Amino acid sequence: MSEQITPPRKTLYLQLADEMAEAISTGVLRVGEKMPSIRKLSGQRQLSLSTVMEAYRELEDRGLIEARPQSGFYVRQRLSFATPELTTPPKNPSHVFIDPLLTPSAVNRTHKEIRVDFGMAILSPKLFPNAQIQRMLSQITRQFPDLVADYGEPQGDLELRRQISRRSLIWGGKVEADEIIITQGGIEALNLCLRAVTQPGDVVAIESPAYFGLLQILESFKLKALEIPTHAKTGISIEALELATRNGEVKACVLLPNFANPLGSLMPDENKQKLVQLLEERNIPLIEDDIYGEFCYQGDRPIPAKAFDKTGNVMLMSSFTKIVAPGFRIGWVVAGKWQKQIEQLKFINTYSTPSLLQRAMARFLETGGYDHHLRRLRKSCAEQVNHAVNAIQRYFPADTRLNVPQGGYILWVELNSRIDTITLLQDALAEGISFTPGSLFSPSNSYRNCLRICCVEEWTTRHEKAIARLGELARKQLGTPESVPLAAH
Repeated sequence: MSEQITPPRKTLYLQLADEMAEAISTGVLRVGEKMPSIRKLSGQRQLSLSTVMEAYRELEDRGLIEARPQSGFYVRQRLSFATPELTTPPKNPSHVFIDPLLTPSAVNRTHKEIRVDFGMAILSPKLFPNAQIQRMLSQITRQFPDLVADYGEPQGDLELRRQISRRSLIWGGKVEADEIIITQGGIEALNLCLRAVTQPGDVVAIESPAYFGLLQILESFKLKALEIPTHAKTGISIEALELATRNGEVKACVLLPNFANPLGSLMPDENKQKLVQLLEERNIPLIEDDIYGEFCYQGDRPIPAKAFDKTGNVMLMSSFTKIVAPGFRIGWVVAGKWQKQIEQLKFINTYSTPSLLQRAMARFLETGGYDHHLRRLRKSCAEQVNHAVNAIQRYFPADTRLNVPQGGYILWVELNSRIDTITLLQDALAEGISFTPGSLFSPSNSYRNCLRICCVEEWTTRHEKAIARLGELARKQLGTPESVPLAAH
C-alpha cells in the first residue's frame, strides 16, 4: 500500500490572507472599507506584525486591497465593467473647433438650476486649506508689507521657485530654481509653451481624447491637432506616435502622462522614457502637463517624463490652482531649451504673477502645510472616485466601459455606441444634473457616446440618485427598462 502524502500546511500569513479574501468575497468586508490596522489585527489574532504585513502584501498581490498614504489598507474596487479599448481617432491632422456652449462653465451659466454638477473639474472649496492659506497670507503681508506694491519679476518669486525646486527631488528631478518660471496658472504656462515652439498652421500631436481647454488654445492659435490613439490605462500609444511623427509634420507634442484629463490614464515609466527619446531624436518639443501628478492615491508620486530628459527638450508645467488655492492662480513651467523665449513671452504677456501670493504659497510649502493637505486631499479624492465607480457600476447599462484611475478625480465613461451624450446631457440638465459630453474632448467630434464625470465633493445620496438617474436616461435611449431600484446590487 502506497503511503498517503499529507499536503503541506499553509503558512500563517497565507491562512490569514485566505480568511480575509473570503471575508471580502462574501461582502463581510466591503469595497472601499478600511481594513483592520496591522497592529490591531496582530493583537487580536496573536500574530506577529510581520505575519500580518505579509498577509496584507499577499492580498495586495491578489488585487483585493490597496494601501493609501498615511491612511492604511482598504478593500480595493472590483470593476465589473470592461476598460475602454485603445482609441482609434482619424489619422490626419484637423483644424479645431470646440462648441463653447458645451463647456462646463457655459453650461453652468445658462442652467442656474443645476443641483448636481459632475461637469466642472474644480474641487469643492471645503477641500482646500483656506484657513491655513489665509493665515500665511496675513503673516506675509505683515512681514513684507511692501510686497503689496511690488510688481515682482517676470521669472517669479525666488522663494517659491526654490520650494518648487526642492519638491522636484521627490521624483528624482534636478530642477534648479533658475530654470523655473512662475505663471498665471497652468493655462498661461500652456499658452506660453505653445507660443514658444509653434506658428499658426503647425500640427500638434495630442492624446485622444484630450482636455477641451487644450483644444480651445489650439483653436485660438490656429494650430492643427493630430489625435494619437490612447489607452485609458497606459496613455498614448508610443507606436502610433512613432508612426505619426515620421514625416516631420508634427511641430510639438502636448501630453498629460500622469492621470490624464479625461481618461485618467497613467503612462508607465518605460513608455515615458521611450516617449522622451523618440521626440528628442526627431527634434519635436514635448510640453508635459503634470497638473494631476500629485493626485496619486497610493504609493509614491508618479514621476514626470521630464525625469528622463537629458537635453531640455521637455517643457514641464504644472499649477497649484487645482490642489491648493484656485484663487491664487499660480502655475509654473520648467522651460528647458526654451527658457529665454518663455521668459520674454511672460514679460510681454502678463509681466509677472503677484509677488504677495507667490510668497504666501512658498511659506505654505516651506512649513509643511502643503504635504499635510496633500495627504488629506488624496484620501478624499480616492473616496469620492470610489463612491462614483460603485454607483456607475450599480446603475449604468451592463455594456458600459469604465476606467478606474489610480489618481485624480475624473472618470471617463464609455456607453453603448447608440447613445448620444449630448442628447443625454440635455435630458439630464432638465433634471438639474450636469456632466461633460465626450465630443467636447475631440476636434474630430468623436466620443459622442462617452462622458466625463468629475468627483469634486463629498459623496451624498444626492450624488447617488443623480448617477442612478443618468443610468435611467441612458437606458431610455437604448429602449431598455428605465429604472433600477436604489437598493439594487
